[in-house]
Amino acid sequence: MQLRTNNLKSIINLKQALFLSFILCVNGMFAQEIIPDEVADTKPEAVVQPKKVGKLGVSPGAKKIDGVAAVIGEYIVLESDVDNTILQLKAQGVNTDDFTDCELFGKLLEDKLYSHQAIQDSIIVSDIEIHSFVEQQVQRFLQQTNGSMDALLKLYNKEDEKSFRDEMFEINKSQKLAQLMQEKIVEEVEITPEEVREFFNKIPEDERPTFGTELRVAQIVVEPEVTEEEKQKVIDRLKEMKADVIENGASFRSKVVLYTDDAASRGNGGLYTLNRKQPKMVKEFRQVAFSLEEGEISEPFATEYGYHIIYLEKIRGQEYDVRHVLLMPKVSDEEIKKAKEKIDKVRQELVDEEITFEEAAKKYSDEKETKFDGGQLINPATQDYNFELTKMDPELYAQIQSLKDNEISLVLKDEDRTGRIKFKVLTVTDRVDEHVANYAQDYLKIKELALDEKRLNAIEKWQEETIGDTYIKISGDYRDCDFASNWLKK
Repeated sequence: MQLRTNNLKSIINLKQALFLSFILCVNGMFAQEIIPDEVADTKPEAVVQPKKVGKLGVSPGAKKIDGVAAVIGEYIVLESDVDNTILQLKAQGVNTDDFTDCELFGKLLEDKLYSHQAIQDSIIVSDIEIHSFVEQQVQRFLQQTNGSMDALLKLYNKEDEKSFRDEMFEINKSQKLAQLMQEKIVEEVEITPEEVREFFNKIPEDERPTFGTELRVAQIVVEPEVTEEEKQKVIDRLKEMKADVIENGASFRSKVVLYTDDAASRGNGGLYTLNRKQPKMVKEFRQVAFSLEEGEISEPFATEYGYHIIYLEKIRGQEYDVRHVLLMPKVSDEEIKKAKEKIDKVRQELVDEEITFEEAAKKYSDEKETKFDGGQLINPATQDYNFELTKMDPELYAQIQSLKDNEISLVLKDEDRTGRIKFKVLTVTDRVDEHVANYAQDYLKIKELALDEKRLNAIEKWQEETIGDTYIKISGDYRDCDFASNWLKK
């Protein structure tokens, strides 16, 4: 995709292209693996090529013979990759008419360039992490075929499960390398307030974007209490598991599969890869994991999700491969009833204006992240208080769509995937109607757009330099494409 941007409108269009890039990373099932040295010496143009017409499509009656469309360093792109990518995008509901074959092909070339350079720069990807991700993908794919592996293999035209998993491994490893390479390119790119102002002032007034209606939302959360007796029961159960592994040689992975309440990690035996430089998981979990020696199992400890034990399987530099069992203490019906009565009382105080929402949040809310900030929710996408109405999480939108400003919602009951129950009331504390971008009002959004442009300029410069230093061979009709980048080295 074209990387050069001249104004805000083109950056917004580019964000759509980057969304395409994300889809290709997640769903691309056909990008090719590293090729043996001898393949790099072949002449891709010698491969039998079909006659193409129109949008690089196969002419009527022609038999398409797959071949090498491009070589990028140690990677190849096949003739079939673009067609298969189009099928994948259509399966995701993407309108492929918005992208030409040349643009999709150019995107595949970019991905391979990133992956190739990542290897040259000795960027390391954990095979265990990739295998874990592949397992999650396979489970998601199996949902398409009602759990039938045979049907899944037929759908993706694979001979057996091993070859299917091997190809998925290579695809995901390549994409991870590309992701880390891109992050490395832009990791030190920063922007000053003056650069933000200059960026905004360069945008013609008639081209400034319109930002949709935004709301600020606050909530008060009440959770049923867990008795000390129930907490101790869970701790004792985790201690028993640890003793069984250490004293009797039981499998820690089996304990995960049989007992963990972390459904998301059950399929891969509770495995997570943590990196000291890239925070993942809650603070308490990381602190315990990084304090262990290889082969050691932690004592039971608590997080906001429940009680855990961790087994440290492997240390690889800054990366720690850990497995964990999560047990969540059970909440009694009596405690659930008490929590409901409490939130009902809080709501009535708010409706009767006996207390402000901010005061009630501080006094009653069990949500640590918001209670001391008036219950204000943080938008995870922007890290500020504003939620754009058209981009709001559907569940949150359903809860507040009919609320007037400062109106108190009815009591809502939430139950997450682990079965944990909580009650809450919400209110809309502020509303900003749809408007044309304003520097003072929309500074954070404008700053992000300006930073995007600066990052894209850095990527463009890196691409130009790296393409010049990398072996690249484009074959067939793709040599006629008008690429944004100098893939043909003209």
